[in-house]
Amino acid sequence: MNSTFDWNLIRSFLAALEHGSLLGAARALQASQPTLGRHIAELERQLGAVLFERTGRGLLPTAMALRLAESARAMESGAHQLARSLSGAEADASGTVRISASQPVACFVLPPLLAQMRLALPQVQVELVASNAVSNLLRREADIALRMVQPDQTSLIARRIAKVTLGAYAHRDYLRRRGTPRQPADLLAHELIGDDRGEAVLRGFASFGLPVAREAFGFRTDDLIAYWHAVRAGLGVGFVADYLARTDSQLVPLLPMLKIAPLPIWLTVHREIRSSRRIRAVYDFLADAVPRAL
Repeated sequence: MNSTFDWNLIRSFLAALEHGSLLGAARALQASQPTLGRHIAELERQLGAVLFERTGRGLLPTAMALRLAESARAMESGAHQLARSLSGAEADASGTVRISASQPVACFVLPPLLAQMRLALPQVQVELVASNAVSNLLRREADIALRMVQPDQTSLIARRIAKVTLGAYAHRDYLRRRGTPRQPADLLAHELIGDDRGEAVLRGFASFGLPVAREAFGFRTDDLIAYWHAVRAGLGVGFVADYLARTDSQLVPLLPMLKIAPLPIWLTVHREIRSSRRIRAVYDFLADAVPRAL
């Protein structure tokens, strides 16, 4: 292999391996597919081996690729550890902090809080990643994450700062048309809003003793913002966070006897990076502000 090795080739290789296609890898790295293709081809040329079988469904790693993956991930881990160490050594509280949060939290909870934080920490710029996927803090996809699940990596610090309570809701116009359900079993006679490919609402119905098939949902989406607006538009009965429902006076809470488990919110940061003054300042602000907002 060429001694003047280009680390970008390994980044592209690992992204292609993880996402199974050049398109997915390009999106993850915010690069173009031709660039990723050139990187993979150059790495194969330098190794003198084929790393991926090109199929109609994407990229299938060869045995050589699987052997290379362990060393490549070790290189990646070392590079990120170096980056975190450099970031943690910063003494200045100014600069950019990248925050990851679910769509509803990013769109409805954080904006007013970040407006307050802008006044308190004017020297800090924020990059906000609104995604329901769990950002990988170990790979520096974010500096701070607001997650609904507790991370299991020992190098991350996770603090449970709040919980999101959920309830069944419908628009007043819908209830005027269809009537108000009084018991959980009444839901089976109503228009229901559910998941497309997700399982959360299906599991919820099963926990109520009402196992239903996905076809029971007249409207299905995995996009949480689209789901919220479908409830607001009167498409049927849906299950949304109470903090969202409180923002629309036309939504009516239903079936208070339903016991829906609340979702915890974990404020997560990398252990090494907390020594950065700006990240610590943002972390402390969110730890105080988010629970009050919810």
